[in-house]
Amino acid sequence: MAKKKGKSVSFDAMVKFFFQHYHIPSKKDIELISTRLDRIEKLILTQQGIKGRQSNTGTKTSDRKNPISASNTVLEIVKRSRNGIGFADIQARTGFNDKKLRNIIFRLTKLNKIVRQSRGIYIVNS
Repeated sequence: MAKKKGKSVSFDAMVKFFFQHYHIPSKKDIELISTRLDRIEKLILTQQGIKGRQSNTGTKTSDRKNPISASNTVLEIVKRSRNGIGFADIQARTGFNDKKLRNIIFRLTKLNKIVRQSRGIYIVNS
């Protein structure tokens, strides 16, 4: 005897079942999350704006000092030393870790602001 065929399941119903069973978000779910995130970001920005205005009252922009960059800090230390300065001395004076200091020295040498006098000793390029 031939088997009776049951009712065929539509492709859309099968996809919907898999989405629900495996907790896969749909496009509509992602759009809802996106709109909620936008609202949260706007709320955070408005709260920061309010806090920023409250903390800046009574202070002038000219009162604030411009922070010196890490590269400028290293360059100033090298400029102060007449006979050159070693890597370990720069690190001790700045407190920067090895990787950061190596990157700064590399950048300053590429910009021709400092020159390597000998291994690990740097002087200002004149």
